[in-house]
Amino acid sequence: MKLYYSPGACSMSPHIVMREAGIPVQLVKVDLGAKKTEDGTDFRTLNGKGYVPTLELPDGQRLTEGPAIVQYLADQVPTSGLAPASGTIERYRLQEWLNFISTELHKQFSPLFDPACESTLKARQIQRIGGRLDWISKQLGNREYLLGSHFTVADAYLFTVLSWSGHVGIDLAKWPALAAYVGRIRERPQVREALKAEGLLK
Repeated sequence: MKLYYSPGACSMSPHIVMREAGIPVQLVKVDLGAKKTEDGTDFRTLNGKGYVPTLELPDGQRLTEGPAIVQYLADQVPTSGLAPASGTIERYRLQEWLNFISTELHKQFSPLFDPACESTLKARQIQRIGGRLDWISKQLGNREYLLGSHFTVADAYLFTVLSWSGHVGIDLAKWPALAAYVGRIRERPQVREALKAEGLLK
């Protein structure tokens, strides 16, 4: 399977999941500004939305949207435990987290990466994100991962989004549980391999 990605972007989540599941990773880097792949292909001909991630399946079909992609990947290797079995309440808890991270956290960061973002909007977004982090920290409590003691695709997604914090002026030290969570996930061997492959870790 071929993963179209941009270093450090939300495509890191399925990248981590592929490595955690033992799925061979074929990476294709995308310049999101130019909307072109490494070989000069117009990325919009592959994904009309123009953003990563995009996963190309062996039969040529393509999946977009991170939460859908990571569940698909986990289901290819159910023994990995990266997603609870379909139809169980635990699977719906996973989807609950994926939806929350996607809509209530991930998208709140988007304006902060826009150089034209005005200071008042930036301050409002940071405050909004802070409220979300308060809630996540309380939900995490003393658990090792979002669903308990086992790493899942929701953790890959949350780790990816939280890794943007320092780039936008949010200090996770205010949330010790989240800072420890990020540090714990960063030390997972397959996460480190993903970071290295994207040029984010020496």
